Amino acid sequence: MVSTEFMPIGLLTDIASTLNVSNGTAGLMITMPGILAAFAGPGLIVASGRLDRRTLLIGLTVALIASNLLAAFAPNFATMLIARLILGLCVGGFWTFAPPAATQLVPPAQQARAMSLVLAGVSAATVLGVPAGAFLGTTFGWRASFAATGALAGAVLLVQLWLLPPLPSARAIGARDLLIPLTRRMAQVGLLAVLFFIAGHFAAYTYLKPLLQQVFGLDPNGVTTLLLVYGAVGFFGTFLGGSMVARSVRGTTLLAALLLATALILSTLLGTGMVAGAVVVVIWGVAFGLIPVALTGWMLEAVPDAPEAGQALLVSGFQVAIASGALLGGRVVDGWGISSTMVMSGGLVLVAALIVVTLGRARSAAVAA
Repeated sequence: MVSTEFMPIGLLTDIASTLNVSNGTAGLMITMPGILAAFAGPGLIVASGRLDRRTLLIGLTVALIASNLLAAFAPNFATMLIARLILGLCVGGFWTFAPPAATQLVPPAQQARAMSLVLAGVSAATVLGVPAGAFLGTTFGWRASFAATGALAGAVLLVQLWLLPPLPSARAIGARDLLIPLTRRMAQVGLLAVLFFIAGHFAAYTYLKPLLQQVFGLDPNGVTTLLLVYGAVGFFGTFLGGSMVARSVRGTTLLAALLLATALILSTLLGTGMVAGAVVVVIWGVAFGLIPVALTGWMLEAVPDAPEAGQALLVSGFQVAIASGALLGGRVVDGWGISSTMVMSGGLVLVAALIVVTLGRARSAAVAA
């Protein structure tokens, strides 16, 4: 699911040319599912009541298969957007239900490890899905990438039907429960930082492939190579982030923001060529590997007594930021070019770092209390 969500980033120019839209318009493939997912997470958790989580997860996987197949055979951009909207439902539902379901599958002593494995899987897919999709797209065409993820989703469905036990919900979550995180100061700070952090990242990340092509002047093989490098260092960053978050959530979040801002600004200063592109991609990949672990850890610390509500609002914050960042990036790309988008994105991420440094100081006092 996560690979499908971000795969168009590595295929954006190919899809845009095939379906006869601009690169900026093609960015709607990231924006539209983000908008729907922002509402789907909280909406599904309230609407589902005490429905068995196994049934929900299986239903979301069926929707994921449908999304991939529709995208693989999309005759026009409108059909592609319908496929991406179906994906948005999957994204919101998965982020809301999968982490809590993981804790139901293991004894209490292993729940923390189960949660970390889910987050590691999500992070790995986030950083590896783009280069894998780009490789398949370069080799076999972008439609083959969606067909491949659809086939993988089909395999996942079979495994779920075989292995997942019943996962009854302990209690129904009401709309009022979703407001609990909004009453906690550190949850408020975390959500505010997420909006600037993730919007800044995705305003740039959506156009990573055009950046490597147009600014660094790389050929398709060079682009694919650096996307694979991005995935590898991002995977390393994910596991590095796991150990760092155990020591300091605030410090890990701040480091991720500063590394990302550095990569975005350097992309406008280093010139062209493979070496310059590799420097930017390595710093960027490590930074993004840290992001999901750091921000999830922040929310778990901020709302330890209402983790599902905190997770649902984090989903909404992430998806609003992804959608708005991709949309803003598309407007800047079409109006002022790739380099201007990188500068603007770096500025947004620096605002997030400032929020963590200033407002995030309250965390120490809260933990002490």
